[in-house]
Amino acid sequence: MTRQEAEAIYDAGKETVVRVLLELSRKVDQLTADFAALKAENAALRTECQALRDRVQTLEEQVAKDSHNSHKPPSSDGLAKPKPKSLRPPSERPTGGQPGHAGHTLRMVEKPSRTVRHAVERCAQCGRSLLRQPPDNVERRQVFDLPEPKLEVTEHQGEVKTCPCGCVNRAAFPPEASAPVQYGPRVKSVGVYLNQYQLLPFDRLAEIMRDLFACDSFSQGTLANFNADCSRRLEPVDVAIRDLAAASPVAGFDETGVRATGALHWLHTVSTQLLTWYYAHKRRGRVAMDAAGILSDYRGCAVHDFWKSYFDYGCDHALCNGHLLRELVFLWEEQTQKWAKDMIDHLLGIKDAVERARAAGLTALPRSDQERFLKGYERIVQAGYAQNPVAPAHGPKRRGRRKQSKARNLLDRFRDHSDSILAFMRDFSVPFDNNQSERDLRMMKLRQKISGTFRSFDALVNFCRIRGYVSTARKNGLNALDALQRVFIGNPFVPAVNTS
Repeated sequence: MTRQEAEAIYDAGKETVVRVLLELSRKVDQLTADFAALKAENAALRTECQALRDRVQTLEEQVAKDSHNSHKPPSSDGLAKPKPKSLRPPSERPTGGQPGHAGHTLRMVEKPSRTVRHAVERCAQCGRSLLRQPPDNVERRQVFDLPEPKLEVTEHQGEVKTCPCGCVNRAAFPPEASAPVQYGPRVKSVGVYLNQYQLLPFDRLAEIMRDLFACDSFSQGTLANFNADCSRRLEPVDVAIRDLAAASPVAGFDETGVRATGALHWLHTVSTQLLTWYYAHKRRGRVAMDAAGILSDYRGCAVHDFWKSYFDYGCDHALCNGHLLRELVFLWEEQTQKWAKDMIDHLLGIKDAVERARAAGLTALPRSDQERFLKGYERIVQAGYAQNPVAPAHGPKRRGRRKQSKARNLLDRFRDHSDSILAFMRDFSVPFDNNQSERDLRMMKLRQKISGTFRSFDALVNFCRIRGYVSTARKNGLNALDALQRVFIGNPFVPAVNTS
């Protein structure tokens, strides 16, 4: 409005001035309301935009994750598997066998199973007979081969004699001849070995037994009976392994999902260098761990990932640095978090120092080295917090803990659990990672990929008991097939001492 227009309104009189002022007031109120609405809409759009940014970042992180920078298994990488990237610097030594390494090849034996003599009958040049001439020398060549596989049937005949007193006396049969016709311990141990250890599916294994050994009556039901019988015989051995694992000063704990009876179950493992114990349950967390009955009274050091249920128990804890390294790799490669690269190098540097000290006969790093490594560790954590400040709040204040970035969550873990993360440098009996437990679980996942779900929970229990026994036997230097054969002849291997 110009000055002339304002003076015209004033000259028009009181009523005109009042009318114009009221109209202006109404317009101002409308503009104020429109501004408030636009301001609220702008705030809502900002909140929605931030939420979309967070979701895009989450989705991009999911796409960028694979087995080398997260906890995802290698099987989830798909066909375009990532090129393996070692965290260690390249070695100066050439690849392959090193000088002084003893090779493995076929060597002649002194006493072959049989000898075939090849005679020289005539001279290749003049044709003269050489049958009566003794050889100047004998050249030897040995062929290693399998004998023709076939079943060996042993018939047991028990005498029956009637005493003059009228008593009928019958000879006792050995335990393996408890029925008129049955398979012996070797056939049973081979069937269980191929199915439970080598993970051959039921139908293929039955076909192998028929093709190789002419076991024409061998069926899937027969194999299931062998597994159930082996598991029943191993019940006391399974208890012994569990008790020894519960008394181990250091043990690795882990769990993985398996499907049985069409539903998800969880397979838990307790592993040491010489023991493997498996336990199947419908739950993953504390309910299952209490039912297993080890962690409730465990007084050693439990090595595990950051699954929160483990921290409910009062034992000592050591975190798997393998898991932490993969998370750090993601932050370094995908988000260029410098502190993550520094922490990778620092943890691997401590690991190298531990290996050198162990080779020198020490059981822990010297106190001065521990303090130096701890200070460096804390400096890296503080640098990480400086690179990842607390994000400003967006939208209305909500109850509970504010959502943090993955980097700050990992930093909180490094800050709050430094004793568990660095336990391996204070006690060399504590491993750097939990790879032993992960290796013991890997075959369980492979079994499910090959044969699918377990049709009954009992079948899952049998599998756990047999695999735990075979794994323990192999860790103690026994042949897996021999260990299973000992089960069926009534003399299973039982670990006697708890050396973790």
